[in-house]
Amino acid sequence: MAEKLYLGLDIGGTAIKAGICDGEGRLLHSIEGPTESGQGAERVLQNAAGCACRCVEESPYDWDRIAGVGVGVPGFLDAARGVVKFSPNLPLTNFPLRDRLAEALGKPVSVGNDANVAALGEAWGGAGRGVSSCVLYTLGTGVGGGIVVGGQVIEGFTGMGGELGHMSVVPDLEAIQCGCGKKGCLETVSSATAIVRMAKGAVERGDRTSLALIENLTAKDVFDAAKAGDEVARRIIERAAHYLGKSMAQMAVIVNPERFIIGGGVSQAGEFFIGLVRETFRKCALERAQEGVEIVAATLGNSAGIVGAAGLARQQQP
Repeated sequence: MAEKLYLGLDIGGTAIKAGICDGEGRLLHSIEGPTESGQGAERVLQNAAGCACRCVEESPYDWDRIAGVGVGVPGFLDAARGVVKFSPNLPLTNFPLRDRLAEALGKPVSVGNDANVAALGEAWGGAGRGVSSCVLYTLGTGVGGGIVVGGQVIEGFTGMGGELGHMSVVPDLEAIQCGCGKKGCLETVSSATAIVRMAKGAVERGDRTSLALIENLTAKDVFDAAKAGDEVARRIIERAAHYLGKSMAQMAVIVNPERFIIGGGVSQAGEFFIGLVRETFRKCALERAQEGVEIVAATLGNSAGIVGAAGLARQQQP
């Protein structure tokens, strides 16, 4: 009997990625297509189903080998029923995505939050392979995350488990309001958006920095300046790393994971940034809680979502 395969869908605001994985989390084939979210929920559903079908048709594998389909989607979900309650980037409100997609594809479908699914992907087929527990931070426009223990994503009572970007880590006197409405969130200091905001603030204050010479500042510009010895840029990056490491120290006494994984665009700064995070973690975490714990970069990149979605399907259809 041929080995079972699993299909993962990563539905984003602009693109849908689809991929086929084997039972060990290896990505065998993948494609990408448009979401066309501006055309409404039915178009998104149609494109997701079409992308899944095209992925299989363009691969060397038959539909008969696909044991199940997993989907990662941004927003707030009722994962048990497969309903997207609300998504900030997609026209899906109280939308029964699991049942509608299962009807369209004729396969069992599982649905999860995109950040949780990406964490599962790294745990199953990426930087978390081989450990029993890991915590993933995704540092991009915002700060997402996911917690995986014993191969299972920790979603919590209302699905808010793993919303690491909204841990309150910044002291009140330094805190600014987050997009979630609260103050002091990790997202306000450690995301790419936050790094750019702090850099622009330094330029506007008249701080002596090479960043003042750059139009359309990006987080990469700030990292590059910090690596080149710009003191202002260095302080910004150190601040972002400090609060990320501080949040990990808190997670260490809640979850006590074997490995922390840093993904997203900011992680591309590599050891320069991760080394600073490790320094703070070692200073802030209880000795027993940090013993043997690793902090590493994610390895799957943009494929984490589809690998994790396939892993979600595997959990439901082993």
